[in-house]
Amino acid sequence: MSSARTTGATTTRPAVAYWLYFNAGLVYAIVVVGGLTRLTESGLSITEWNVISGMKPPRSEKDWEEEFEKYKQFPEYKILNRHMTLDEFKNIFYWEWSHRMIGRFIGASFILPGLYFASRGHMTRRVAKQTFGITCMLGFQGFMGWYMVKSGLNQALMEEPGAVPRVSQYRLTAHLATAFMIYGSTIFVAADILRQNKIANGTYPKEVAKMLNNPALTRFRRCAHIMGSIIFLTAMTGGLVAGLDAGLIYNEFPYMGEGFVPPKSELWSDHYVKPNDNGKWRNLLENPTTVQFDHRTMAESTAVLTTALWAYSRKLPLPKNVRLAVNTMMGAVVVQVTLGITTLIYMVPIELAAAHQAGALALLTSNFWLIHALRKVPL
Repeated sequence: MSSARTTGATTTRPAVAYWLYFNAGLVYAIVVVGGLTRLTESGLSITEWNVISGMKPPRSEKDWEEEFEKYKQFPEYKILNRHMTLDEFKNIFYWEWSHRMIGRFIGASFILPGLYFASRGHMTRRVAKQTFGITCMLGFQGFMGWYMVKSGLNQALMEEPGAVPRVSQYRLTAHLATAFMIYGSTIFVAADILRQNKIANGTYPKEVAKMLNNPALTRFRRCAHIMGSIIFLTAMTGGLVAGLDAGLIYNEFPYMGEGFVPPKSELWSDHYVKPNDNGKWRNLLENPTTVQFDHRTMAESTAVLTTALWAYSRKLPLPKNVRLAVNTMMGAVVVQVTLGITTLIYMVPIELAAAHQAGALALLTSNFWLIHALRKVPL
């Protein structure tokens, strides 16, 4: 047994970073597929959660009929899809099944190679703990996915006048947030491994290290972190919009009705106030009008602040990689704002809406790049 296996590796091998980047790509893909599953209204088509037996889709016509019968017992079919044919059911079934199968593949892709790398001493203890933490988050994400689906299968929806069978916007947003956190954690661990290898073998450019340690970048570094939090929160307000189908109202920009702000009676409606509530705060989370207004406001703020950060960066002595990252983030904001506006104006077509969700993660990725590229390097 090598000393690396007994005492622990001093640096993590680059192969581990490439493996993590591969997994981050898979997480990005499942976020996009998850968005398409929601947009095609396929998320409630599989009414059970079977980790092993659920891997095999129905094969025979009898199997398909049995699966369809299970779906027919729940509110989505009874309220919205009574005229659905078996072929139409197969289409939504395969979207949800594909989403779940990619999730299983990601789990296996993390666990099996992770065990190999750890057992062979290819990871430092710190990286081993980090990857174990990400794997635990993956397990939690699987639970969150089923917890979200269960909210849309609740039979109580049959007794609510005007109820729309869909998953809870709270659980949907939590599911999205967990996916973003898994993705971000994976990206940062992978990037740090490659940087630490360069530092350890002396190939990290000393001139770049000096530039990054310049006190003039302290405020810019702090602003990049704040920008990341704002982008993340904006994406979460988008999760609420998706959960409430709030993109299907006020399909115009920049106005919402007759002005930039909807009527106060719509924003702060008494309809969403529950008996024990202290005020009308629930409108912020359950009123489609207020939720869409919040998302617009957050998106506009993100665009303005990113532009301000980009303008500020022009005055600073930045390394080439940092300059490229901040320019990429600026470009990503322009694309994302354009996608958001067109998605709204054209009443949320599937292709544009899916691109808008993918764009949110692309924008956040550019911010991750900027944050990591700005990290100080020991001289």
